[in-house]
Amino acid sequence: MTNQASDVLIVEDTGSVAKVMQNWLIKAGITAEIAESGAEALTHIERGSIRTILLDLQLPDMNGLELLDIVQQRELEISVVVVTSSGSITTAVDAMRRGAYDFIVKPASQERLITTAKNALEREVLQKAVREIRSTFKKGDHHGFIGSSLPMIAVYKTIEAVARSKASVFVTGESGTGKEVCAQAIHNASPRNKAPFIALNCAAIPKELIESEIFGHIKGSFTGATSDRVGAAVSANGGTLFLDEICEMDLDLQSKLLRFLQSGTVQKVGSDKLEKIDVRIVCATNRNPIVEVEEGRFREDLYYRLHVVPIELPPLRVRESDVIEIGLDLLSTFSKEEEKEFKKFTADAEDALLSHNWPGNVRELQNVIRNAIILNDGEEIDASMLNFANRLPKASSEENSPAGAIETGSTASSANGLSLAVDLEKSFADIEREIIEAAINACDGSIPKASEMLQLSPSTIYRKKEGWSD
Repeated sequence: MTNQASDVLIVEDTGSVAKVMQNWLIKAGITAEIAESGAEALTHIERGSIRTILLDLQLPDMNGLELLDIVQQRELEISVVVVTSSGSITTAVDAMRRGAYDFIVKPASQERLITTAKNALEREVLQKAVREIRSTFKKGDHHGFIGSSLPMIAVYKTIEAVARSKASVFVTGESGTGKEVCAQAIHNASPRNKAPFIALNCAAIPKELIESEIFGHIKGSFTGATSDRVGAAVSANGGTLFLDEICEMDLDLQSKLLRFLQSGTVQKVGSDKLEKIDVRIVCATNRNPIVEVEEGRFREDLYYRLHVVPIELPPLRVRESDVIEIGLDLLSTFSKEEEKEFKKFTADAEDALLSHNWPGNVRELQNVIRNAIILNDGEEIDASMLNFANRLPKASSEENSPAGAIETGSTASSANGLSLAVDLEKSFADIEREIIEAAINACDGSIPKASEMLQLSPSTIYRKKEGWSD
């Protein structure tokens, strides 16, 4: 036994098979050691010299899943790839649920084994970097957000950086991603946090009244103006004015908003008097502001005045396990409100939550969990209680396709460049299978990489493969 660190530990009790795998890896430039039992594997692991494990499930002294559990419980920085001759997809799903990175079936080809090992090693390097970044953020200290995924940590760091500035901030993101939470977080982390935070939804106010809502009016300035009104801008003096859905604002009012931003003065409707105020502007939209400018619905000069610091909030579907963390918080909150006893999700329910694409983002998650709590009783939410159909259908075929992959016409594609011809006369299930299999092939057989391409969880792909008859 050597004390030199190795990339891969092959845990395999059949010596000839282990030796072949070791030779393949060494020829590919990957250092590898062999352990013929669970106990021997633990000795290697305790030395702290292993980055990836190729784990056979049938060991002489323990089940391979038990060894996988030990790695997970000790929170070791090791990627585990389960290797078995059983070919059981059920076992694969169980292994993935317990924390395995990938799953391959013996006899594996040399190319498949090497590709999987390299992917696992690469993933461990990235995971280490992610852990280092996450360690800088204390649990729960997320500016009102819940979740510690890498996309959200990037948002938290931007919030901290921009909060000290006076610059305007332009928040973009899909509906339900938390744009107002982001604006409030910027205000709370800023030196202005003792002054008011005023939020105004430009889409919820009639066109005729929005100027008055922002800038105020004097009595008699228009029909219904029975008294003077202090607008949102003056109310936010010294603090932050949040203009949500700003792309809904009328072009004429956009010019007045630009003049206000440039001069720092407010003129109430019906008044000749200018009032100097100090307000920081944070605005948001779920549209693409560049498209709005190009199509003439949003002033280009106003866009550049507001778009000093952009923050794009990621959709829930790319936030890794944040959906479970948010879900548990919602489960606790809604259970108390509804006087129910729910405390956790079953493993199947967690799989279902992670597999869903969440087109409605956090708002949809709130809807699904509250619905499950109201209609059921007990201490656990299981998959059968989750009603993902409880939302309005989307007009776009992209939203209704697997992983947003099918476009209108005869071509299926993903954001990663996957492209193939689709026969639209085939059943939806057959088209879905073709897309998933094409993604797996494009990723050299790696289901974890295919799952990232398609924005599906690996366990979802394994379950679908189990249901296909060759």
